[in-house]
Amino acid sequence: MLSTNDFKSQIEGKKVQLIDVRTPNEYKSGHIKGAKNIDFFSIEFKDEFNKLNKGKPVYVYCRSGSRSRQTAKELALMGFKEIYDLKGGILNY
Repeated sequence: MLSTNDFKSQIEGKKVQLIDVRTPNEYKSGHIKGAKNIDFFSIEFKDEFNKLNKGKPVYVYCRSGSRSRQTAKELALMGFKEIYDLKGGILNY
C-alpha cells in the first residue's frame, strides 16, 4: 500500500500498468490520467488482468481503498509480483 505522494511519484510521467477498479460510471466521473478501467464487479475482471504483464509492477486504486485492497490480494494469487495499492483510494489523491 502506497501513500498518495509515493503513488504519484511512481506513476506520474511514466508508462505503468495503472488500473482503476471502480465501476465504469465512477471511472467516467473522473480518474487518474492514463488509468485503464477494470471493474472490480465485472465477470471479465480476471480475464482483463490476465492480459497484463505479470512481471511488471501494477498500480491499482478505487474510491476509498477497499476494492483495490481486495484486488491486490487477488492479483498476488494470480501471480503478479509487484502490486501497489493507493492508500485511501482516489478520495485521497
